Order: sequence, then C-alpha cells, then structure tokens
Amino acid sequence: MSVRRQAATTRSVDRADLVGAASALLADGHRLAMIACHEHTDVFRIVYLFTAAAAQGAGERQGESSGARPVVRPVELVVTVPVQDAWVPSLAAESFAAGQFEREMFDLYGVVPHGHPLPHRLLRHAHWPHSWHPMRRDSREIPPFAPDTAAFPFVEVEGAGVYEIAVGPIHAGIIEPGHFRFSVVGETIVRMESRLWFLHRGVEKLFEGRRPAEALALAEQITGDTSIGHSLAFAMAVEAAAGIPVPEEDRLVRALLLELERLYNHVTDLGALANDAAFGIANIHAQRLRERLMRLNRDVAGHRLLRGCLTIGGARLRSRPEPDELREIAREVAGLVDITLTHPIVLDRFTGTSVLRTEQALEVGALGPVARASGVQIDARRDLPFVDLGDSWEIAVESGGDVLARYLVRAREFEISARVCVDIIERLGGRGGRGRAGRASGAGAGNAFVEAWRGTLVHRVELSDDGTLSRVKIVDPSFLTWPALPIALADTIVPDFPVTNKSFNLSYAGNDL
Repeated sequence: MSVRRQAATTRSVDRADLVGAASALLADGHRLAMIACHEHTDVFRIVYLFTAAAAQGAGERQGESSGARPVVRPVELVVTVPVQDAWVPSLAAESFAAGQFEREMFDLYGVVPHGHPLPHRLLRHAHWPHSWHPMRRDSREIPPFAPDTAAFPFVEVEGAGVYEIAVGPIHAGIIEPGHFRFSVVGETIVRMESRLWFLHRGVEKLFEGRRPAEALALAEQITGDTSIGHSLAFAMAVEAAAGIPVPEEDRLVRALLLELERLYNHVTDLGALANDAAFGIANIHAQRLRERLMRLNRDVAGHRLLRGCLTIGGARLRSRPEPDELREIAREVAGLVDITLTHPIVLDRFTGTSVLRTEQALEVGALGPVARASGVQIDARRDLPFVDLGDSWEIAVESGGDVLARYLVRAREFEISARVCVDIIERLGGRGGRGRAGRASGAGAGNAFVEAWRGTLVHRVELSDDGTLSRVKIVDPSFLTWPALPIALADTIVPDFPVTNKSFNLSYAGNDL
C-alpha cells in the first residue's frame, strides 16, 4: 500500500468572506487545526489551517485508487489585514478551538477578533502591559511588568453549601505551574476552572532567524517528553517548505522513533493511573518497565529521550532495538494491565469516573487518547501518514469516555505500538537510516501533522529567501485538549481529581509556549 502526502490547498479570502468560507469547511467535516499570524511591514497575514479525518477527506470523495491509503488534503484560508486596522471576524461561534486561537493571536500580535463571546486575555495575565504583544517586531524592548495582583475572572458559583478549593499554581514535583479552582458541594465538583500560561517562554520567537538544521535542537526541547514528536513535525514542515525529499528507509526510522516515544510515555501513565487509585505496586512495576525502555532508547539514539537522531531530510539510528526485548516488554505490560484491571478497587475508581462524552470531545476539539477514549477516531497516522505502517497498525478506540476508557486506549496503543516497532525493525533489515541532511534554500511554506503520544501536533514553517526561519507556529495537542478537562470533571468527587487529571495527562510546557 502506497502513501501519498498532499500539500495544503491555499485560498485567499477577504475578512467579509472568512466566516462563510470557514463555516463551509467545518460543515464538510473539517476541523480548525491552527491559526498562524504573520507580521509584515504594514499588514498581518493570517493563515487558518483546516484538516479532516481520512474517512471524510477529499481524497476518498474524489475516488482515489484502492492501492493508495486515502489521505486528507489540508486547506489554508489566508486573510490579510492592515496593521493599523488589525481585526478579523471571530469564528468562535463556529468552532470552540477558533475562539482559543483568536484569543492567543490577540495576546501575541494584537489582532482583535470582532464579535468574540469571551474576549479577555488568554496567554497574558493581568500584570502584562496592555499595549505590548510579544510576537510583534517592535516588542524586543520589554516594558515594566506590574505586580500580579489583579483578579482572574473565575466564574463564582453561589448557593447553599458551595465552597471553593484552590490547587496550584505551584505543584509538588517538577511539573510547570497551573492553577485549578474548584467550586464544590460536599465532595462533588460543581465547576472547575483552570488558569494556565504562567510562563510564556517565547519558543516561537526563538526560532526566528535560525537555520532549520540549527533549530532542530530547539524543536526537541519544546516539551521534554515529546522530543521526537515535535522535532519530527518541525523537520517535516521544513522539508515541505523547501521541497526536500526523505527516503522511505529514513521515514521508517522516524516512525520507529515516534512509536518508541509513545511506548515509554504510555507505560508511565499506566503505572501512574494505578498509583492514583492506591495500587502502588503496579506503578513500581510500570516504572521498572519504563526504565528498560529508556535504556533501550539510550542504546538506539544515544539519548534516553531519543534526541539527536533526526536531520532535515533524514534520520539515523545508532543501533536497532532487539525485537525479542520489545515483545517481552509488551507481554509484561499486558500482564500488568490485566492485574490492574482485575483489582476491584482500581476498577471501581476508573469506571464511570469523569466521563467526556463523544459530542463534548468533538465540540471542544480534543485530540489523542482523550478523544479516542470518547469514540472520536482522529489520528494523523491514518489521516496524514508520512509512511505506510502496514497491517500491524490500527486505531485504538473506546466509547466510554471515562478514566477506564482512557486507560484502555493507552494500554491498547502500547500493544499496537510494540507490534509496529517489531514490524518496522524487520522491514528495515540491517538498515538504520541514511541520515542525509538536506539544506533549505529560498523562501517557502510548509506544514506537518504528527501523531505524537498525546495526540496530533502541528508545525507550520515559513522560510525566508536566504533559507532561514521567518516564522514557526506550533500547536501541541494539549492546547486543544485542556478545555475538555473541566467538562469531564463535572459531578466528579474531589478525591478523583488526581486520577482524572492523570488520565488526561496534558502538557503545561506544550500549552504555554
């Protein structure tokens, strides 16, 4: 079975036509994957990137041959607005994700979304200067910040017996800051609101002016636990922009690395979920298996987080994993899952806890295991594949939408990913990738969708005439999935917040770029 990757179809639209054009795409089964703003001398150029599931993709409707896997042709709507009249009509009424992207764009660039139902800040907390937008060209001189004393606009829940519990922003361990405000009656959560974006590291700004090969190391560090996911999406976007081909051998190596990253993260979550249900012994064994996988990563890549294997135009392993070791680890994980789910207390804690219904997941735009546990079949390995994974791969989907479903999706994905890894190693034979490096020269734009372990992440890259990066826009799946957590927590008891939060396991760093 062959794989045909397709570049985005780009259409320029006026502000007056934007809502109609976007609504038509959404009605046709597309979803908004990104809004990327670009600053020029006297205008902002705003790119709205849409994609869709393969079952609804244009390729199938146009009758692709049975020998090719049907893929999606992404669509870009491009709107240009004057810097002195920087506004666009809001799409928030059509798409919840659009409302989030628009608030982000206003905070970073100052482009106003007219008609937005919730126009207050998203990234910039109240102490940020009002007229300072950090992605603008004139933002290099940082003005004074006021003390962070202003009230955040949490919705206050009133009524008999209602009280509030505040969690964070500082947490135990090494996770980054996030604040959660619970309105509770007894032990039942009536409403939970989150406040994120405490850091804003300026990652997208750091890419500007760099050569793509030099920027790979930065892409690897966007989120530490998704080094391959982000660096692969970045490399693929650069390759699309510069027209750099990647041999199939190297694409197979990339797929292997992506699945190895999925393995060690999923087994970590399987153990942590059991631990939050007070089944610590399962977590101890999960962490033992995680350590085996991390040591395997070190042998394969020379780095426990798999860094250093990718190039612009290729990939190369230091050594290949032993298939028998992967099979053995997969058998142990399957046994651990069986032990965990036959424990009556654990099963009781997981079942029916924090349900995210299918329609809720779709409305918010959730991605990854969270969405697939709610019956939403969305996966870039099927919808926008960069290599044929063969018959060893399938989508793991559950319909329950609760903690149990999210656990089962991860367990099933571990089994599938281990099988895919073994299959790829056998297909590679004695090869480990050529690792050839291509060089970007000349202007161009490209985007890439990669199914990382948390879900579909997207990078969009634009190159200047000299081949340096003029703009890199990044969407981690956590940005779109965080809003689903408060929805799932409605009517959940406070003691089940940790196990619910872990069943989502979203990234603070990927969200707060």
